[in-house]
Order: sequence, then C-alpha cells, then structure tokens
Amino acid sequence: MKNSEDLRAYAKYTALHVLGMIGLSCYILADTFFVSKALGTNGLAALNLAIPVYSIVHGTGLLIGIGGGMKFSILRGGGNREDANRVFSQAVWICAAFGLLFLITGVYAADPIVRLLGADAQVFGMTCTYIRWILLFAPAFLANNLLLCFVRNDGSPQLSMAAMLVSSLSNVLLDYLFLFPLGMGMFGAVLATGLSPLIGILILMLHMLGKKNTIRISRCGFDGKTVAGIFSGGVPSLIAELSSGVVMMVFNALFLTLRGNTGVAAYGVIANLSLVVVSIYTGLAQGMQPLVSSSIGAGDIARAQRMRKYALFTALFLSVLLYAGLYLGAEQVAGIFNSEGNAALQEMAVRGVKLYFIACPFVGFNGIVAMYMTATEHVLPAQILSLLRGFFLVIPAALLLSRFAGEIGVWCAFPVTECAATAGIVLYAAGKRRKTLF
Repeated sequence: MKNSEDLRAYAKYTALHVLGMIGLSCYILADTFFVSKALGTNGLAALNLAIPVYSIVHGTGLLIGIGGGMKFSILRGGGNREDANRVFSQAVWICAAFGLLFLITGVYAADPIVRLLGADAQVFGMTCTYIRWILLFAPAFLANNLLLCFVRNDGSPQLSMAAMLVSSLSNVLLDYLFLFPLGMGMFGAVLATGLSPLIGILILMLHMLGKKNTIRISRCGFDGKTVAGIFSGGVPSLIAELSSGVVMMVFNALFLTLRGNTGVAAYGVIANLSLVVVSIYTGLAQGMQPLVSSSIGAGDIARAQRMRKYALFTALFLSVLLYAGLYLGAEQVAGIFNSEGNAALQEMAVRGVKLYFIACPFVGFNGIVAMYMTATEHVLPAQILSLLRGFFLVIPAALLLSRFAGEIGVWCAFPVTECAATAGIVLYAAGKRRKTLF
C-alpha cells in the first residue's frame, strides 16, 4: 500500500513537472521557429549566438529557486517553519541583487558581450537586440523561477505547472503576433519571451495570496550560512545552465570555423531541440526533488530511494521513445526550421539529430542522479558531476574530436561526454554503496 501511494505521488509530481518544463523550454524553441520563418538563416544564427546569455539568466534563477526551495522543503518536512521562511526571505534578497546586476549589464555592456560571442556584421544588430532585452527582463525571469520552485515545494505542483504552461503558450502567441502581423523583427521575438515570465508570476501569486500558502517573508538581516546553504543546493543546476551556455559558445565558434553562419544555424536547430529533450529529464528530476527532500527531512531514506528508482526507470523508457522518434523524423524536424530550403543546413541538421541525441539515456541518468545527490545533501559529488559534464569533459572532447573528425566530431562530443559521466557515476556508486545514501 505504501509503495502504491509513493508511486502515485511520484507520478503526480513528475508528470506535472515534465509538462511544465517542456512548456518552459518552449520560450526559446518558439523564438527559434518563428525567427527561422521570419528572419531566415541569419536570424537563426543570431538567436543561437544570444542563447548563452539567456542560459546564464535562467541558471541564476535556478541557483536561487532550486537551492532555496530544496532547503525550504527539508526544513518544512522537519516541522521547522520559521527557518524555512527565513530561507525564502534570503532567496528574495539574492534575487533582487542579481536582477539589478543583470539590468546594469543590459544597459551598459550588451555590445561588448556580442563582440565576445563572435557575431559578424550580418548578425551583430539582431544578436545585440536579443541580448540587451533578455538582460533587461532578467528580474522577471529570476522572480518567476524563484516562485515556481517555492510554490512547488509548498505543495502546489499543479499551479506551478499551470504557470509554466500558460506563460509558455503566451510566448508562442506573442511571438507570432510580434513577428508576423506586426513585423517587429528580433525585438518582437525577445519582447514575447520577456513578457512571458510576468504572466507566470501573476498565476503563481494565486498561491502566494491563497490560504494554502505557508511561505512568509520574515524580517531578517543577511545570513551568510543560509545564503551558503541556498547556493550549495542550487549550484548543480546553475552549473548545468552555465555549462550549456559555455558549450554553445564553444560549439558556435567551432561551427563558424567549419561551416560559417550556416553551420551555426544548423547547430541552433540541434541546440534548441536539446533544450526540449533535456527539459523532460529536468522535469523528472525536479518533480522527484520535493518528495526526496521531504523524505530526508522526515528521516525516511527508503522512500527517497524509491523515488530515485522510479525516476531512473521513467528516464530510460522515455529515452528509447525520444531517440527513436528523433532518428526516424530527423528530416522532418530539420525541415521545420529550414524555411529557406537551405540544402547545406538541412544536411547538417539531419546528421546532427542522429548523432547528438545518442546521448539521451545518459543525459537522463546523469541528471536524475545529480538531483538525487543534491536533494539528499550529498552536494560535493553532485557539483563534481555537474562540472565534469558541463566543462571538463565536453569542451576538450569537442575540441579534440573536431580536430580529427571535423563536423561529425563536434556532434559526437556531447554523447561521448554524457556516456563518460555515466561510467564515472557507476564507478562512484560501486565504491560508496555502503557509505552514502547513494
């Protein structure tokens, strides 16, 4: 009976969060689709050059939201509501500080950032527009991520999912309106993306102002220990997003050298598909997290381990379906974003889909294990895993494989990295099985 109750709770949380994360990933995917139709190959290349900045903003929101939400859930599970609310209060102040920093950067440093990313004269203006406005809307992205995580951990996963889906749907509708009937170009694409989190915040306020809400702002000064606890829990998620941005910059540079702007545009198709695929595994991991954290707070280790098992089996099943669908539909998927019928872009994108997404089962396994270790407060191995996947394996692999196998080598760098990380996890688990929760 207990196992069936746990399975129902797991299904409820993860199904909602997979749907919500897919919706959230459509922020950028909708931009990619409509920009490819309205602005062609150069627009697609400009958008892909700008996405790393969005990854930094989004990753910062996850650092604060997931790290704070995790601590909140553990304290709440243990009945310590006063300290739980102190965590939320500190997270709000951290959000405000980072939001101000991003705003200033958007006003004064957009042009240097675009030059650093390697945009040429053909795409410089569009790239600069997107980056400047993403940074100006950063406070909204941060606040949305913060509330999403805390509302989910406060027992309202349905509302959290609804906020993600509705805000993403609004992004799709606004993208179409701004890019086609109104003809606003790249500014229209980024305006649609920037307005969407504001809609999410309005929906999440239904919980914050409702009777079920247990989250309160408490009067407290800066607490270094609480802030460090928030950061330690959120660092793996931040690293994942930062690494995504850094990897995109490295891959963009490699494809610029190998195939020019067409190469960057082809990689843009794969990178944006990857956002959706990874979001599915992220949804599984984040849906599992409140259940694992509350179980640890209540001292029920066996329940936490059951949740991990459910998530790993689900990830494996979904990986088979995802890769089969992408492999068989590679031509059609690439064609969706190839509005100009560019033969070189089509060929590259089809090859990229078939090679890049071999990583699917490894990405799911690695992401769930990293979240489980973080949720059970095994933060150091989770951080090491995130760093290996995000920086210390994938970038050298891309540089090395591109030298010996060109474009194919770059596509293969991601699956090679994720496979190596999975092997490392298995070795770690074999050596530590009796000494840690993992």
